[in-house]
This record gives sequence, C-alpha cells and structure tokens, in this order.
Amino acid sequence: MNEAEMNNAAVVLVLVVHLAWILWVIFGAFWTSGRRGLTVFHIASLVWGIIVEVGPWPCPLTMAEDFFQQRAGVASTGGNFLQHYISSVVYPNVSATLLTICGVTVCVANLAIYGWRAFRWSRRRLQAS
Repeated sequence: MNEAEMNNAAVVLVLVVHLAWILWVIFGAFWTSGRRGLTVFHIASLVWGIIVEVGPWPCPLTMAEDFFQQRAGVASTGGNFLQHYISSVVYPNVSATLLTICGVTVCVANLAIYGWRAFRWSRRRLQAS
C-alpha cells in the first residue's frame, strides 16, 4: 500500500470514527441508563458538542480528515465510494446555521433526558427516606 492509499484509508477511518462520535452524541443517553461512567462521558461529550457547534474552534476530527485528505491528494468533497457516502452523512448539504441549531438542540435534548433522570432519582430517594 503506497502513502496516498494509506492516507485515503486514514480519511475513511477518521470519517467512520466521526460518524460514530456523532451517533454517540445523538443517541448516547439511550445506552447510559444505570451506567455512571458512561453517563459522565456522554454528558462531557454533549458539552463538547455544544462548545464545538457554537464556538469558533474547529472539530479535531474534521481537522484530521482535512489533514489526511490533503496528504492523499483528495478533494475535500470527493474521494472513494465509502468516503463519499459517509461524508454525506457527516456533512449534509444544509446551511451551517441549521446544522448548529440542530446540533445544539440534540445536545440540549439529551441533557434534558439526564435532568429528567436526576429528578426521578431524587424523588425516589426522598420517598424512600
């Protein structure tokens, strides 16, 4: 495997990790119930997601994708079949404002789930005492 192929494989790998991260942020609350460590990690992921969406800082995964794409000589929106379709999911063709609103809304909705869980937990504790 030559260097360009290795860099292209790295682009695909980073895109897959990026997609997995996005799915974790969106659906993580469904997998964390009763798992304190995962809950803490997911809440931190949500806060990170909000900071990256609202703040001026680029996502490190996007930066890694760009780095490997440049090294592989691949246009940012091009690439192979898998890369093209994963990119379409990670970077849908909608406005940046809409993406930011959707991203923050998903994070806030997940945080609301955690707030509801904390409320129910504290109510059960009060009723038990």
